[in-house]
Amino acid sequence: MGGASFKGHRFFDEAEIRAAGLVQWLSPLAGRGLPGGPNGGGLAGKLPSPSARLALKSSLAAELGLPPYRARFPWWGPDLQTLRDTLRAAAPGPDPGEPVLTEVGQGDRLMSLLDRSLDQQVDELAQQPLETGSDRPLHQPQGAAADLGQARDLGQARALVLVLHGLGGSSQAPGVLRLGQLLQRNGFAVLRPNLRGAGPSRPFARGSYAAQCDRDLLPLLAQARHLAAGRPLLAVGLSLGGTVLLNGCLAEDPPGSPSPSPAALPRLDGLVCVSSPLDLLACSAQIDQPRNRLYQRWLLRRLHQQVQGDAPDALAALPRGPAPSIRSFDAQITAPRWGYPSVDAYYAEASPLARLLQGVEAGLGLGLPPALWLHASDDPWVPANGTEALGAALAKANKAGAAAPGHGAVLITPGGGHNGFHSQGDPGTASWSDRVVLAWLLRLVGSAC
Repeated sequence: MGGASFKGHRFFDEAEIRAAGLVQWLSPLAGRGLPGGPNGGGLAGKLPSPSARLALKSSLAAELGLPPYRARFPWWGPDLQTLRDTLRAAAPGPDPGEPVLTEVGQGDRLMSLLDRSLDQQVDELAQQPLETGSDRPLHQPQGAAADLGQARDLGQARALVLVLHGLGGSSQAPGVLRLGQLLQRNGFAVLRPNLRGAGPSRPFARGSYAAQCDRDLLPLLAQARHLAAGRPLLAVGLSLGGTVLLNGCLAEDPPGSPSPSPAALPRLDGLVCVSSPLDLLACSAQIDQPRNRLYQRWLLRRLHQQVQGDAPDALAALPRGPAPSIRSFDAQITAPRWGYPSVDAYYAEASPLARLLQGVEAGLGLGLPPALWLHASDDPWVPANGTEALGAALAKANKAGAAAPGHGAVLITPGGGHNGFHSQGDPGTASWSDRVVLAWLLRLVGSAC
């Protein structure tokens, strides 16, 4: 599974954590920063100065009406923030989502779960028209029903939001479910896909997914656009899910292929990436550090369990025994399965950072819908350097008037770990990052809670 970003949302079973002594290992690390990691990806000279970095961390949360992030007791330090959802995960119950299957070719299908917006907000939302101001260009196709009540399949939702899991995750990952429920309570319909090999998609599709899996993602986005039925189509990618979505938005259509969405619409109308890797080479180096050895060991065991579910003929050419590192797994399995000649080629082609920086620095923009990147400086798995470099490039372009306002924003917090962001004042039903995502999406659709 697209190993280089090695992030999902449900990282460890609690029994595995305790058996490995990870809780004790984390205790002396709580509250401590990470040693300086490799910046990777040729970022020398692109990273902002310390004073510029502070500017990336300053005002966006306040603009969205939220307090700054402050770690919440007892989840101090990057590792406890990262593992909180696993240590406090609720027992999974029946999934209320409606199954949606997407054909992705060669007889394979992906399974998604569709959650309608909650009924108690229907009457109020039906009276709130969508805004499509030029500074936040959401699509409202001509001739589409403006009356939300005409598309009852989504329960009169404001928009459809695709929430995409990370490595090792699925539609039932704690963070995916929690964010999805928050969005539902605020009038959004939610689509929770399972990428190839993940969760309920395993019986329907062979193999595993990668950081760039456009041949699977583009049919999924086309189907989501159809389900949106004229409403804005938005997406949130958690960890590797954000990388997958970025690559899909940046991808060119294969020659002779039909448009990826009806009437040549954009693939997405808005995008949020939370703790998402932009530079896979830097990520593989980060996870290979000694302080991450237990994370890597667990991830490798999970990845090998995943591929062992494939048909015997699909495994015949694979090496026997566990790969010693994420990079080795990607070299042996991920890269060849997705047609890359080498792991270095996979990391280079599936890392969106270089393409994003090139577009911004050339004055061409991001080539994306309005987008937000949220990242913690102390993320133990995904270095913040790439997101900081992108934020600095966007700030420079905006200052020079070369970028359209509202098309790209970066929010970097001093803490939060990897997909953690459990902050003081959070309700029991949402994390700080969940609330940031909700506020950003509400701003895009031009409505208030």
